[in-house]
Amino acid sequence: MAFQDWIDRVQANPRFRRAAAAFPLSRPVARARARALFDLCAGFVYTQVLTACVRLDLFEKLAAGPRQVADLAPALGLSEAATTRLLNAAVSLRLVRRRGRRGYGLGDLGCAMLGDAGIPAMVAHHAKLYADLRDPVAVLRGESPGNLAGAWPYAGSAAPDAVGGAAVADYTRLMAASQSFIADEVVAAYDFRAHRCVLDVGGGNGTFLSAVAKASPASALMVLDLPAVAAEAEARFAASGLAARARAIGGDAIAGPIPRGADLITFIRVLHDHNDDAVLSMLRHAHAALPQGGGLLIAEPLSGTPGAEPIGDAYFGFYFLAMGQGRSRTRAELSALVEQAGFAPLSERRTALPMLVRVLTTKRIT
Repeated sequence: MAFQDWIDRVQANPRFRRAAAAFPLSRPVARARARALFDLCAGFVYTQVLTACVRLDLFEKLAAGPRQVADLAPALGLSEAATTRLLNAAVSLRLVRRRGRRGYGLGDLGCAMLGDAGIPAMVAHHAKLYADLRDPVAVLRGESPGNLAGAWPYAGSAAPDAVGGAAVADYTRLMAASQSFIADEVVAAYDFRAHRCVLDVGGGNGTFLSAVAKASPASALMVLDLPAVAAEAEARFAASGLAARARAIGGDAIAGPIPRGADLITFIRVLHDHNDDAVLSMLRHAHAALPQGGGLLIAEPLSGTPGAEPIGDAYFGFYFLAMGQGRSRTRAELSALVEQAGFAPLSERRTALPMLVRVLTTKRIT
């Protein structure tokens, strides 16, 4: 500990930092740290560049191929000078790439934006988060303006199952838009064909179960969500030809009960939206609904994921703080709640992008 304290004092010394930046062997490390620190300071500006690209549909306008500034400017509703400024900023962030003389096309990250409808939806949604975090100290003191909490009508509601359709429409669309990629990751990590019936708790309009339906054609499907949301799921199942084996049930998973009949219950990006007492209540209701040996599957990003620590503890840490409930948990913390509810310790299924979602499974043992 004393040695680490000494190292910290040395690295904080301006003379040492100047010397490290000048010395050929330490120069790359010094420059990388300086860049990382500057990125922390400038991060909000970078996100606003991305927000401008999304609001102006820049990526869609470049999808057919490179375009010139003079051609793009009227399409964006900007002057040529402002268009050039935006494009150059987007180039620096790998969202756009220069193509020939004054031409611009999609960059690798811009292509990714086009490939997943959930990302632009989350970018637009973040305006509420940024409005709350204008004063992060106030949010830490429990003085959040409540913009983000207002986007989730069940948050803090004394009767979430009484929330009407108009109130849940926006967050249902957001979750559906961002769910498809997560659903693909979960379906690739877990074989649902072993289950007779799958119940997705907090499953929104049925986007996840629609992916399960393709992967496991013989499984019966149920989704439980707020009554107004369940109505959207019912309509989705009917429109997609799943009505014969999929049904939606309106209810409150925290107050319970959770319907019986499934041999696998899933929580897809649901538990981290809630505080420990609510999570434990949902897990206990799931335990009561499952038969002995019935399965439980949890899919969400976790705190402490190697290589993605800022996502769990910085991004989600402050996101849930602004929302007014929920928190990012480590696998050990989540397993402790699961075991307290009567399940076996969690095991993990490998996913391609654990920074976005990790898949944890267990069984009812008591």
